[in-house]
Amino acid sequence: MASKITSPKDLAALREKAQAAVAMRFGADDVVGGIRYHVLVCAGAGCVASGAPAVVAALEEAINKHGIAKEVKLVNTGCLGPCAAGPVAVIHPGGVFYQGLKPTDAEEIVTEHLMKGSPVSRLNYKMVTTEQIVPKLQDIGFFQQQMKIVLRNCGVIDPTNIDEYIARDGYQALAKALTGMKPEEVTDTVKASGLRGRGGAGFLTGLKWEFTRKAPGDKKYVLCNADEGDPGAFMDRSVLEGDPHSIIEAMAIAGYAIGSDQGYVYVRAEYPLAVERLENALKQAGELGLLGENIMGTGFNFNLEIRMGSGAFVCGEETALMRSIEGKRGEPRPRPPFPAIAGLWEKPSLLNNVETYANIPVIINKGADWFASIGTEKSKGTKVFALAGAVNNTGLVEVPIGTPLGQILYDIGGGIPNNKKFKAAQIGGPSGGCIPREYLNVPVDYETLTQLGAIMGSGGLI
Repeated sequence: MASKITSPKDLAALREKAQAAVAMRFGADDVVGGIRYHVLVCAGAGCVASGAPAVVAALEEAINKHGIAKEVKLVNTGCLGPCAAGPVAVIHPGGVFYQGLKPTDAEEIVTEHLMKGSPVSRLNYKMVTTEQIVPKLQDIGFFQQQMKIVLRNCGVIDPTNIDEYIARDGYQALAKALTGMKPEEVTDTVKASGLRGRGGAGFLTGLKWEFTRKAPGDKKYVLCNADEGDPGAFMDRSVLEGDPHSIIEAMAIAGYAIGSDQGYVYVRAEYPLAVERLENALKQAGELGLLGENIMGTGFNFNLEIRMGSGAFVCGEETALMRSIEGKRGEPRPRPPFPAIAGLWEKPSLLNNVETYANIPVIINKGADWFASIGTEKSKGTKVFALAGAVNNTGLVEVPIGTPLGQILYDIGGGIPNNKKFKAAQIGGPSGGCIPREYLNVPVDYETLTQLGAIMGSGGLI
């Protein structure tokens, strides 16, 4: 890890150095430090459960056995998306995608692909209907139809290495906010982007930030709801596992915007891998001076802590979550007053969920107009969905809001197994509803789903 960052200039220097080390993953031909291949193995919870650690161990053993350890960078990365096909991996250059890996496949991958340059076709992606082999990730329909903003770094970087996050413009948005924007300008940018809360209700994020910023109080809090409880939902877990620094950076930006120096991430204890990677990220950010006192020499202070819940579904409700952080029974309380006025310990508090925060650094870096150009008139940006149930390509997907349900299920999800007819999709968790076949081609956005008796919810799509 680099020495402590004391200014935006230090951050820019580290970014430039770190970018060279990961350039090959984005099409560059540069060989840095003699590394000819980057082997990225999904280490999200789904692939871990499918045996990814054993695959990584076998690959490492084969790489060492054949004496090419100095030429290959083996990386544990975040969720790539196609969870049912796990364990999965991508090898750069070329973006060659492998699925259904077993430890016994490691020797062949090393000797054929890494030593001879010949991908192992039997392990590549096969189209569900034709069995056609599609070796490159960029040519696979599951990935082609997606637009990744929230999941931009998942499956691309090592989530345990802060340098790799910085190489992908990590903490640049925080530097931009602290040195070039007033707190109200940050809030106005989030408002103008049209970002709505991705936790269920779809309330305008920037408006919530503005209410909290304007609320009187000597102490304010920034909170993250990572208590993902909807059945079939695993979006927030995957972001914390694959890109934890994006949440840390976003919460620090929120702290600056509303006038807070303290944040809490409320995450369920049933997500041990997410907790582990978030703890590691918090430690790294603190050591580099990107959390704590006088961040980047700007005089801004912000600290962040984890609070773990015990899986009570009710603690997904904002006031119950706050009571749980306080050490009380997690019970909702009447509103008003709303948390923006009297939240955690009766102080003004801002609460967003993981997916909402993950959008913030990109909005600050690329601008409100860029983000607002994606999606529909009233529903801006992208939405992450967890595809589950009777669909060929189950897993995590991210699409522009307003994408037709049929496109999500058939072009990305690969359709229904055994060519059976689609009956219905359940969306929005326990508070949501079912969308039957006759509405297969309606746009998936907040307004349309409400008209159909469902809600966007956090993004479970069963």
